[in-house]
Formats: sequence, structure tokens, C-alpha cells
Amino acid sequence: MAGSIVLFGPPGAGKGTQATRIVELTGKPQVSTGDMLRAAVSAGTELGIEAKGYMDSGHLVPDQVIIGLIEERLMEPDATNGVLFDGFPRTVPQAEALASITQVSAVISIEVPDGDIVDRIVGRRMDPDTGDIYNISFKPPPPEIEHRLIQRKDDTEETVRNRLETYHEQTEPLGSWYGSRGLLIPVDGCGTIAEVGDAVTSAVINL
Repeated sequence: MAGSIVLFGPPGAGKGTQATRIVELTGKPQVSTGDMLRAAVSAGTELGIEAKGYMDSGHLVPDQVIIGLIEERLMEPDATNGVLFDGFPRTVPQAEALASITQVSAVISIEVPDGDIVDRIVGRRMDPDTGDIYNISFKPPPPEIEHRLIQRKDDTEETVRNRLETYHEQTEPLGSWYGSRGLLIPVDGCGTIAEVGDAVTSAVINL
């Protein structure tokens, strides 16, 4: 399928897990603006130097710089048939700018209620020895390692609800924007990883 795919959904919806599946199904490379920014800064490209100036001064990198980086990425050989955008666009103006440089063929929206997102993130624990991630409700750790598990400082209910509020204000309107263009494919993100994966697979193979 020609054209790019946008993976869309709230923080904690499981986009990273499902992105891997979409890459395997489509062969489209996963594109993260964070990875692109780091690569451009490391390589010292013109856009990378410009982006570093904003980042070093504590400012957000402007949309036109991000779009410039994406435009360069789309010219690489592996992006001939489009890419998978994960975490971009975040706003309608970004979506409009993206539409001017590449065809978006589908937007897969993983939909999870706020309460479930809070439970997932606040209950998350990591084993510092192995890097394994557990959840005290959905994927409890073996009792013998409970003592060493840690919780990330930003995995608190207050932080998660603030992130969700920002998502609803800035990013959620993208659903209506893409929906009005016939591109939005909603996927229920409340099942198991395998169940959500099967739904994502069905959405992708039917494109």
C-alpha cells in the first residue's frame, strides 16, 4: 500500500507495541520525531543545528523544522512507499503541514478510556535488573522480585491526568480532522496485547 500511516492514540494506549506489528505487516519504517531530532543533531545537519538551538534554550522545536526533517526522511530509499508515523502529528496544524508533503493513507486510532490509561501507567513497575515491565493489576511480577521493582517518577496519577488533559485539548481533535477525510480507523485498545494486535492486523490488511 502506497502512502504513509499515522498511529494515533492517548499516552499509554500501547502504540509502541502495535507500531512494531504494523512495521512487520507493511514494511514501512517507523518514524519518530524524537529519533529524527536526535539523529539530525548528532549528524550536525543544517536542520539539526537549528533544532539544537531551540532545544538548548528550552523551547519547543517549531513545526516547520520538524516538517523539514520529515521531508528529508521521506527522501530516503526505505520510505519509497511511505512510513509509519508514531507520535506525529500531535495537532491539526501539524497534520495540515504533513498533508502538504506526503500522502497519509490511513490513521489507526487505538482508543482507550482515561480510567484504563491511568490504571495502566500508575500500576506500571520496572525491574531494574532485567528491564522487564510489569503491572501490579494486569501483569503482576513474580513475588521473589517485588522488592526490587521501581516506579518511574512521572508514573503518578496527577502526571498521567495532566498528560491526558493535554492530549484531549491538543491531539484528540485530530481524530475528527482525519475522520472527516475518511482516513480514521478506530481500534478498541482495551483488550489484551494479542487481541489489540489482531484488531490492528485486520485494519492494516484491509487497507
